[in-house]
Amino acid sequence: MSSEFGKILKVSVFGQSHGKAIGVNIDGLPAGESIDLEELQRFLDRRRPGKSPLSTARNEGDVPEFLSGLENGKTCGSPLCAVIRNSDQHSKDYAELADKPRPGHADYTAWVKWKGHADMRGGGHFSGRLTAPLCIAGGIAKQILARRGVCVGAHLDSVGTVCDEHFPLFPTRELFEEIAAKPFPALDDASGARMQDVILAAKNVLDSVGGVIECAAIGLPAGLGDPMFDGVENRLAAALFGIPAVKGVEFGAGFNAAARRGSENNDPFTVENGRIAAVSNNAGGILGGITTGMPLTLRVAVKPTASIAKEQQTVSLSKLEDAQLQIHGRHDPCIAHRAVPVVEAVTATVLLDLLLEGNHGTF
Repeated sequence: MSSEFGKILKVSVFGQSHGKAIGVNIDGLPAGESIDLEELQRFLDRRRPGKSPLSTARNEGDVPEFLSGLENGKTCGSPLCAVIRNSDQHSKDYAELADKPRPGHADYTAWVKWKGHADMRGGGHFSGRLTAPLCIAGGIAKQILARRGVCVGAHLDSVGTVCDEHFPLFPTRELFEEIAAKPFPALDDASGARMQDVILAAKNVLDSVGGVIECAAIGLPAGLGDPMFDGVENRLAAALFGIPAVKGVEFGAGFNAAARRGSENNDPFTVENGRIAAVSNNAGGILGGITTGMPLTLRVAVKPTASIAKEQQTVSLSKLEDAQLQIHGRHDPCIAHRAVPVVEAVTATVLLDLLLEGNHGTF
């Protein structure tokens, strides 16, 4: 099914933005894993809306309710199912959109595919609201991975034309935790302040802006993954493109590698403390679809929020004629800063699935 990913660890997301609840079903979690629910809630709170002028005013608690799979704070081997109740939806703000699809949104394609039957209030199943249950899965995966020495972290690499620093060659767990504790997820706080100015400037003219998120994973063993069509990049990219508004994914040097010579882009090998490593990491920790043992690095491009208050041209589906649309309701002027933990969540979930697969479902 289209809303599911994973092989050993299968994650299925369900619900609509303005439905009664959204949720996730996770099948294949190792049994006996302790889940710190307070830590999980802190992770979910990083994505939660309604906390600042930089995000939508929709104020949801995003507290997960576990229906199965968790007993006495530990996974019990059964599929884990969790829901988040929706409580602050304003469906009336979306009445006009049933006939006038939003430019840049999935309203039109959903209307074509499901012949007008899709629930598109607040974006329906296409909404960024569905990233909350993704963060439940990813927050649990991060805890399980961390106990095995694998840590995943991310930061906002750019907003518009304002850029943050990149991660160092060898990021640390402490660096990931430092970023996660910040109110705005930038490595350099001065760059973060300029990014926030760009977001607010777009908001003030009823517009929006996009950004890029850099994510890294440390502690991965060399040899994880497969060549050709089932490599680490393939598995990660397929899941990352499932995050609403993601329009590009690159690993290591990514598209910049195309402008270099091989002598500039190749990562020379070296021996350090009896282990093979690399002097640089343009490969992003992956060669031939298989991990090298270096940090895994990737970047995700997030488009500007499609729902903007500025008047736009669209069509009337019922009249088949051009129309004007001014979107009402509460929307993020930038999605990228709230998507930082979402990218961490998806990355961690895929990596846990790969590790479970390599260890035949156990560690």
